[in-house]
Order: sequence, then structure tokens, then C-alpha cells
Amino acid sequence: MTTTESGPPTSWRDLAPWEGKASRLDKALLIAIIALIGYGFAMMPLKPFLLASHPVLLEFLTGGYASIGAAAAFARIGEIPLWQVIFAGVVGMIKFDWLFWWTGRQWGRGIIKLFANGERAKRIAGRAHDLNPWLVRSAVVLAMLPGIPSALVFAIAGWTGMRLLTFLLLDALGALLITGLVAGLGFQLGQWAVDIVLTVDKYALWVSLALIIGISLITGIKQSRRQAKAAAARDESQDAGAAPEGDRPD
Repeated sequence: MTTTESGPPTSWRDLAPWEGKASRLDKALLIAIIALIGYGFAMMPLKPFLLASHPVLLEFLTGGYASIGAAAAFARIGEIPLWQVIFAGVVGMIKFDWLFWWTGRQWGRGIIKLFANGERAKRIAGRAHDLNPWLVRSAVVLAMLPGIPSALVFAIAGWTGMRLLTFLLLDALGALLITGLVAGLGFQLGQWAVDIVLTVDKYALWVSLALIIGISLITGIKQSRRQAKAAAARDESQDAGAAPEGDRPD
């Protein structure tokens, strides 16, 4: 199948971020991105269990704000050294970011197909190659803030020619600033925050089951909708391809 000038892609090849035939590196990067998405889903049911018992490990595994704040709260009551909280938070946030930088370096403008959502995001990303390098560097530092599409920012950094070492340093700086801010809030809350975390731990099994069931339901609903749309499209195609009764030969 092909795609029209203004219509959506109708073939998986139209969605591929590379041009022409995929190389081994293209395939490896795509598999790595898919695996990373699966890793994120796999971590979701584990979060309630690790939040109270191993918050530093959870920081390293997910780099999430909640785990950083929880670990800092335990640091306030003397359970964990604060430097471990900061170190694990920074590493947890940036450990896979180089992969997105690499996709930008490898695929260039094609990264928009993967990471940009909506026409506005695609237009902005499409002009990114002409941006001032300092704007791109500032975006990398601020990419950890909520609401910013960090994967797209990191890919644009690779696309625009930012060196890997420069990217890693700026990425670590941004992660350090955010980790310090979140850890500072958790450290100030102290015992009160720890009590909340322990309450979450008490009901961790039910929270995890709810997450698993919720993900399964959402996935099933989306799959059913896709199947219904595909069936409707096939029926419409068959109706359009059928010849009118009067035009058929005797």
C-alpha cells in the first residue's frame, strides 16, 4: 500500500524513520526503542513494591520523581545517604537518553515520524535543524521538566550535530538540577512523606494488580477499536470495488 499527498500513511514502510532499505543499525535502533517501551511497562507493577523497600534501586531503574522524593524522605530520617539519592536519581534519569540522541544522528528528519505528536509538534521539529545551537543545548538541559517531550529533544540534539560528550554533560546537568529539586522537597517533608510511602507499600499488591488490569483493559479496548476500524475499512473497500448490478455481464 502507498500513501496519498495529504492522507495518513497506509503502510508500515511509510512510518519507517529511515530512507530506503533498513540497515542493521536501523533495525537495531528500532528494536532498542521498542524494548525500552516494553521496559517502561514492565516496571510499572514493580513500583509500589520497591518504593518503600528499595527506593534507591527504584530511582536507578526508573528515574521517576516519586522514587527520588521517597528516597530523599528516607534520607531525612537517616535511612539512606543523601548522596546516593542524588546519584541514583541522575543515573536513573539519563541512562537510556543516549539512545534517543543516536536515533537523531542516524535518522535525521525521520525521527519526527517516531517522536513528534500532532501537526504543531511536527512543524516545530521540522524547523529544529535551523535553530541556534544554544537553544538546542538549553532544551537538552530543560528536557527533564514535566510536559517536555524529552525523547524528541534528545533526538533533535543528535540530528543537529551535537557531540555525544556535550549531550551527555548537558543531559546530566539537567538531570542533576531536577533531581536536586525533587530530592530537596522530599528531604524537607521527611517523616510525613515516609509515612505515605509506607502506606503505599502496605497496599502495593492491590496497586500493582490494578495497574496490570488497567493496562490489559486499555490494550484490549484499543485492539478492539483497531479491529473494528479495519473491518469497516475492508467492508467499505469491498462495497466500492463491487460492480453495479446493471453493469455485470449476463
